[in-house]
Parts: sequence; C-alpha cells; structure tokens
Amino acid sequence: MALPELRLPRRAGRRTNLGLLLLLLVAGGTGVLGYTVGTAPATTLVAAAHGAAGLGLLLLVPWKTVVVRRGRRRAMHTRRDPGVAIALGFTVALTVLTGVLHAVGLPGPWPVLGGVAALQVHVAAAIVGAALLAVHVVGARQRPRRTDLGRRELLRTGALGLGAVALWGGLEGLLRLTGAPGGRRRSTGSHERGTDDPTAMPVTQWIGDAVPDDRASALEVVWGDSRVRLDADELDRGDEVRATLDCTGGWYAAQDWRGVRLDRLLAGALPRGLPDGGSVDVVSATGYRRRLPLSDTAHLLLATHAAGRPLSPGHGAPVRLVAPGRRGFWWVKWVVRVEVVDAPWWLQSPFPLQ
Repeated sequence: MALPELRLPRRAGRRTNLGLLLLLLVAGGTGVLGYTVGTAPATTLVAAAHGAAGLGLLLLVPWKTVVVRRGRRRAMHTRRDPGVAIALGFTVALTVLTGVLHAVGLPGPWPVLGGVAALQVHVAAAIVGAALLAVHVVGARQRPRRTDLGRRELLRTGALGLGAVALWGGLEGLLRLTGAPGGRRRSTGSHERGTDDPTAMPVTQWIGDAVPDDRASALEVVWGDSRVRLDADELDRGDEVRATLDCTGGWYAAQDWRGVRLDRLLAGALPRGLPDGGSVDVVSATGYRRRLPLSDTAHLLLATHAAGRPLSPGHGAPVRLVAPGRRGFWWVKWVVRVEVVDAPWWLQSPFPLQ
C-alpha cells in the first residue's frame, strides 16, 4: 500500500522558503564574519551560529522537497526555466556537505581533486550560491508581508532556530565523545597543523599572492619624510611572543615567534618618536598590505624566527608580521616596508583584494 503524498498548503510553502532564506542569510553572514574575528568568545559564538544555520537547512529538506515538486508542476504550465533553482539547490547541498566534511575531520586536501581542501570547495560553493540566491529571490517576486513578522511566524522561527542549535550541538557532542579529529577543532573551526614545528605548517597565501622570487633582505621604516633602512639581521632583537597563526584555510599552529616588537622598532627608527594617533601600513615584497592601529604595535611582532629556527621562504623569510588574535591574512609575509600613516586603520577593504 503506497503512502499518501505529503501535501502542503500554499502558506506552508511560503514559510518553508522564508525559513530557508533566513538560514542561508545567517550562514552566509556568519561565514564572512568568521574570517574577521580571531579570539574567543566571539569566534565560538560565530562558529556555532554558522554551523547551526548550515545544519538547520537539513531540517527543512522534507518540506522543501514538496515545494520543489509543486514548483516543477507549475513551471510546466508557465514554461519557466527552473535552472537557477536547481543550480542553487546543488550548490547549497555541496556547501553543507563540504562544511560537514571539514568539521568532522576530513578537511583534505584531496589528491583526487588536485589538492583542493574541503573548506576551499565550501567557500567557493557558498560564493556561487550567494549569487544564485540573489537571482532566485529576485525571480520569485515574493514581496514581504506583515504576517511574516506575526507572532506565529516568530514562534516558528524560534522553533527552527532551536532545532538547528540542537542538531549542531548533537554533532559537536558526537565528535567529542567519539574522539574524532573534528572534536579537537579550535573555536574558529580550524584544525591543528604544525604546532611547535614550523616545517609541518602548510604554506598558504591569500588568494593570488605567491612566494616572491626576489625577497628583499632589508626593511624600510617610513613616516612622512623620514626614512630608515634596516638590514634583516638587525631585526632579531630577542623579543618573543607565543601566538597562534589561525589561517582562513582551516588550520592553525601555535609557535614561539622571535624578532622585534613593532613599537620598539618604530620608536628606535623614528627620530620624532611615535605619533599620538594614526595607523601603520605593513607592506609585503609582493605588494600585499594590511593597515593596523598604531595603538596595537605593542602587541605586534616582526618575526625572523619560529620555534627557534629562521623562517623559511614559504613562511615569510626573512621577516613576517605576527598579529596575535587576528586571522592569518593579517600576518603579512616578506615584509619590506612599515609606514606610519594618518589614515584610520579601518579605512581599507575588510579583506585584502590581492
């Protein structure tokens, strides 16, 4: 005896779509936000919200399946092309799958895919999915209604959120109980790779950056008309800090870094002393740069060594920036210039464009 087909009223289909849209927006927003925060408890809250929103999508799959079937029948009569919706569904499924693979401890890289890691596929699929979602929402032509913010809808939204959090908590608990690699992830979701062993750290760069063939052996300190040039050998002044490099590629490693504190370097190189305000641009031999508050320089290190050994070319030799509490793209490699500027540090792209 065949089971009766699940039928949803039209309003239930709208609620399903709104629930999916909300979860996708939360997952996308927290995914971007996760690259901007590097210290707990902010990292824990963002990672939890991101994981819960992603897994929460699974709760709506049965209802969305019915909505899709109904939409296909409607498309046959209206001759609408369902291509965008199908592509969106595929990219969302791929995003969730690769996110789960990274979380449970199967991050790759996978040789069969040319050395691509799960997190790279996850991010790429999410970017494509965001574009498809925008096209799909515009094409759906559904306008907001007052009832979308009614008491019943808010209660349903709360129930969906609680279900998503419970699903995420169950997965995290299972990973810890079973001793799976994913249970030992950092609060950012990154896996440990190479703590106290720099040779075991992956060599990764931001987007199109690459290890330069010509790495300068000197550093220039600039403030207005003042320019001081220092050899790389002069930068190992015994200042040490233990800091965790947490790469947006999904791995982290804690090292004992040695070099010179940035505030000490600037105070000794600038004849007028440090200004009261402003920022400092840290520039790489490749042109890559990040701007940081001048008030943070006491916590920043220009490192020449890691774990007692000179930096390798892949990890920024002869000198790189160490920025505790910030994600890896702030840790500028192959530093050739440090420039004090008047512009505020936040007046830059949130993420490097190079």
